[in-house]
Amino acid sequence: MSKCSIDLFDGHCDTILQRYLLGGSLCKNDGHIDLERADKYHRYAQFFALFGAAEDFPNRNFTPTRLWTVFQEEYAVFQREMQANEERITFCRNRAEADQAFASGKAAAFLSVEGAELLDCSLERLEQAHAMGVRAVNLTWNHVNDLSGTNVEEPERGLTAQGRAFVHKMEKLGMLIDVSHLSDPGFWDVSELLDGPFFSSHSNSRALCSNSRNLTDAQFTAIIEHDGVAGLNLYADFLGENPDIDTVVAHLEHFLELGGERNVALGGDLDGCDILPTGIAGIQDLDRLWERLQQRNYSESLLRALFFENLMRVVSKVCTM
Repeated sequence: MSKCSIDLFDGHCDTILQRYLLGGSLCKNDGHIDLERADKYHRYAQFFALFGAAEDFPNRNFTPTRLWTVFQEEYAVFQREMQANEERITFCRNRAEADQAFASGKAAAFLSVEGAELLDCSLERLEQAHAMGVRAVNLTWNHVNDLSGTNVEEPERGLTAQGRAFVHKMEKLGMLIDVSHLSDPGFWDVSELLDGPFFSSHSNSRALCSNSRNLTDAQFTAIIEHDGVAGLNLYADFLGENPDIDTVVAHLEHFLELGGERNVALGGDLDGCDILPTGIAGIQDLDRLWERLQQRNYSESLLRALFFENLMRVVSKVCTM
């Protein structure tokens, strides 16, 4: 596949979970993301999430506290795929390592954890995960945990004392706090605790689609004030009824109207969703969004900010170790 001139940095996918559950290769598979299709982009960086809920493993009798085992097993899958595809992609922990990968003609793989229950909500496990190269953590997924309520369960509950300690530890370690899936009170607790950037890796505008997984205008404004980013989610449920590429553009333009030129990125939730907007079937089609924005007279500099530089700026600022 011939390369295009687009640089692409996506903030969230569940591709490693799919390889863990279904087998197959990161190089080529039937999911939303593989390296062969991603190779069309000039520079490609991706946050790969390690994720799993107890209901994903009905035959293993997993309790939430045993999801640490899932984390370790998925980490092994990730490491296996990095080694098997070392000519194409490099595991990175900061921008300097990503730049080295790009200079070698490779993609840059960053690692995140979706739901701190995979780390037992433990400061010790968090330190272990950081030492293993994890650089972003969603404090919650849909299930309430020892850190906070979520947008689904106990949505009225914010961060616990343990949750606040977890956020402080992440800040000290140089890890990105991810507020996607977090309860609204939890979001505001994070915003109050931090001076620097945080991100919502895969969340759209609640003003356009009222799903509680999306961001209110006030929340997105807080992300701007912290110099963070929100990643546009391609899951149809968080876009609106019968979404297409123009629906994605509408969410983007609403964030831009709020002053978010430096604060919108991509966070497709690819391999973590069932239905994508019409016109996008996987990583290979994100250039169609670029082309649609070009048709709407977006400048080259703004496109590069949205598709790559905004998220990379936040990674550069936070993930310094």
